[in-house]
Amino acid sequence: MALSAALPALNQVAAVPVDVKDALPALTVMLVNGGVAILIAVLILIAGWVVSRWLGRWAHDVMGRSHYVDDTLKPLIANFVRYGILAITVVAVLSQFGVQTTSLIALLGAAGLAVGLALQGTLSNVASGVMLLFLRPFRVFDIVKVADATGKVREIGLFRTEIVTDNGNFISIPNATIFAGTIFNVSREATRRTDFTVEVDRAENLDRVQKAILDALAEEPLVLKTPAPVVEVSVLGPVSTTLAVQAWIDNADFGAALSQVKKRVRHALQDAKVSAPVPVAPPSVAPWTPPAEML
Repeated sequence: MALSAALPALNQVAAVPVDVKDALPALTVMLVNGGVAILIAVLILIAGWVVSRWLGRWAHDVMGRSHYVDDTLKPLIANFVRYGILAITVVAVLSQFGVQTTSLIALLGAAGLAVGLALQGTLSNVASGVMLLFLRPFRVFDIVKVADATGKVREIGLFRTEIVTDNGNFISIPNATIFAGTIFNVSREATRRTDFTVEVDRAENLDRVQKAILDALAEEPLVLKTPAPVVEVSVLGPVSTTLAVQAWIDNADFGAALSQVKKRVRHALQDAKVSAPVPVAPPSVAPWTPPAEML
């Protein structure tokens, strides 16, 4: 039974055309070579992925310890190293399948044009990110106000800029929105001026009040002597007088110094017994007006 079942199979093999029989060794070699190429390509891809991640972390750590590289450029350089290794890996994988470099460049150029037309908004973020890195309106760790958000810059990426607010909120803003809007860099200049008002009773002697405030500012070590502090009359109201206080402080100490300056001014006014404005309550009953015939 087994012999009779094997005879048809032998007959089918014998019936294969001669051309196909001659091509079987070459086909076998092609399959083996193709399998080896696929295996090598997979190994190259895995090795490139691992090396890119390792070199990216290494570059990030090296940039983090370096004092000669701007903090704004450190994450960009680390990402460039990683994606550069990935690009080389892709080229090496494609070369295993006989893809020519010139053809690959032409293909990537055509694909880049098509992607650029389809992703104009995304690429505008990239262009804006490059311009932000080039023009430097702000840097990493600067305190800025952009797009209705105020906080410390954590990272300037190619697509988005990351900001952390004072209350710990994380905000990611597209670079195109930042570049097209107004940028307030709070920490760029070395010094910064305080602007707050003090309201006193209208009966107070303004010269005495101004002198008390200026003496208090002169005793405050956080207030700079140059430019000199200024106390000006801002509003003459029916019940009170408003004074505008202006003093220059080192930008690095501004947050804590502003509270300290206001507290010192308040204590100086209390020591000088300067009266605060007392609001005048409106009459509860309208004044009586006699009729015309009684006049």
